[in-house]
Amino acid sequence: MQEVRAIIEKVAPTEANVLLLGENGTGKELVAKSLHEQSRRAARPFVAADVAALSEGLFESELFGHTKGAFTDAQASRVGRFEAATGGTLFLDEIGNIGLPQQAKLLTALQNRLVVPVGSNVPIPVDIRLLSATNAPLHALVARGSFRQDLMYRLNTVEITLPPLRERGDDVHLLAQYFAQVYAARNRQPVPEFSAAALRKLREHPWPGNVRELQHAVERAVILGAGPVLLPADFSFRNPESAAAPAAVATLAESPLPLLEVEKNTIQQAIERHQGNLTKAAKELGITRTALYRRLDKHDI
Repeated sequence: MQEVRAIIEKVAPTEANVLLLGENGTGKELVAKSLHEQSRRAARPFVAADVAALSEGLFESELFGHTKGAFTDAQASRVGRFEAATGGTLFLDEIGNIGLPQQAKLLTALQNRLVVPVGSNVPIPVDIRLLSATNAPLHALVARGSFRQDLMYRLNTVEITLPPLRERGDDVHLLAQYFAQVYAARNRQPVPEFSAAALRKLREHPWPGNVRELQHAVERAVILGAGPVLLPADFSFRNPESAAAPAAVATLAESPLPLLEVEKNTIQQAIERHQGNLTKAAKELGITRTALYRRLDKHDI
């Protein structure tokens, strides 16, 4: 991330188009905003569009605008994202998920620095700095012919790849502590500490949702945690293994599990059913809260 930051500082003051690559939740939009805020265009608009969410019919209208009466619901003329971002920065998210027809239209607009609103024949000049992002393997898409190579070259004067959270070492702990401070303040609660076992659990989780998943996990733990110290049980992750646990217990007669595994699965399910409330989980399991803590330590939950 220090390397990423160094690239941002070098690239931000320039007019270079930047392509941001990385998994969902790694902070691509945050990097885009940082590039804008450190650029000479910082006082002008930062306009973002999730182009993958635009249908083929809406793509031109949203990006290039439309005139009144251009189509059935066009009751008034509307400025597109390109024109709205003139003088500033346009951020196109999920750029790897648009089809070839949309790619061709986007390339034409970028090459000519002109947009033609739907229902009009008058081109409008635009002055934008383009930032785009995708979690798709763009180079592989180019090799397969599903993404235009000339458009990719237009997008990535500079390419920045954001590493997934699981490769960022102690950043997991630092970010978790930061989010704990944020959500404690937001909910007017004392800032909780993290037990060593909780930090170990966070460090070992693969974080398929990256920083966004960590943020939500910490927010939930701060709100539902039972004490001043966050424990491993305050963090429950929904993943294929845990989702499969109920089925595994239900079919115990058909596919026997070790007794310790059955106990661990039962505890995890009870905690999830009560959204991390250990008092309620212990009551359902018919044991005391202290006994539940001993079992959490035994199973490293």
